[in-house]
Amino acid sequence: MNTKTMKWLLQREFWEYKGSMFWAPVIVAVLLVVLMGGGLLYGLAQHFPSQLTIDGYTVQTGGKTIRVALDVQKRIALIASGTYLGAAVPLFGLLAVVVFSYCLGTLHDEQRDRSILFWKSLPVSDSMTVLSKAATAMIVAPLITIVLGTVSSLILLFILCLVTSLNGIDMFGAVLGSPDLYLSPLRLLALLPVYVVWALPTVGWLMLVSSWARSKPILWAVGVPLVGLLIAKWVSLAMGEFAGEPLNIWHYATDTVARLLTGVVPGIWYTFTGNGPAALRPGDNGFDPGSLVTSSYATLGTADAWIGVAIGAAMLYAAMRLRRYRDEG
Repeated sequence: MNTKTMKWLLQREFWEYKGSMFWAPVIVAVLLVVLMGGGLLYGLAQHFPSQLTIDGYTVQTGGKTIRVALDVQKRIALIASGTYLGAAVPLFGLLAVVVFSYCLGTLHDEQRDRSILFWKSLPVSDSMTVLSKAATAMIVAPLITIVLGTVSSLILLFILCLVTSLNGIDMFGAVLGSPDLYLSPLRLLALLPVYVVWALPTVGWLMLVSSWARSKPILWAVGVPLVGLLIAKWVSLAMGEFAGEPLNIWHYATDTVARLLTGVVPGIWYTFTGNGPAALRPGDNGFDPGSLVTSSYATLGTADAWIGVAIGAAMLYAAMRLRRYRDEG
């Protein structure tokens, strides 16, 4: 694979879809900072309590700098620095929408406006073109979201530290000294390979539909799996009339449809494995953000993950072949 050509293709995809892939998350990130940051500033400035109870310790406030026990400071820092990226959840929700719409439209759009004729005139193979689009969806778009989510969350964390410091609780030192402050963005980056594995079936399916659908690809992408689900339900009930009990295919059918349509949602792998991250269930030592990485990689030990990879890769290959024989939209 020509690295320079792939780099050029990725740049092309970014510039062509810059509005949805970059500016839309930027706008949402700015709104998060303005609305949530403004709410923090107003709420804590106007209604800051005269005393706080943190892990059983009562801390008197009132606008004066006070000395807080070291273990209490560590607990505050642990919670703040370990969970501050939770403010970026709306951005990751937007990521799922952006990736879904991008995959569904990218091959269809070039057929509709006949720009495929121009791109086919260039010395670039169909396989490299489709792979660049898949990499844009599963790697470039998530990286943009991670960067914007980290920046906006850090700004909100700074605002929180500033407001609490002005009201008598100095959080800056404890938060800046917490390893989780610096490790949290790295943990998000570490989750990218897991996202690629679980998103591949959805990306492959959407790009396959995008390459074959002459019109209204959204109806094909969503309608075909749902119709298949209804047929599976009908077959299960019909077999039950003859065999005395329904055919046990409903579970597999719903799993298949879910993999085809929801794989681009960050964290969706927990719903397929049934094991939620321990970080969302705080214990005696508070939150454990590091368990997000270990529990996520544990999902790669299941057969479902790699069966989905094989199916997704097969659908991407089919999309390459379909594009090869398309000469017009």
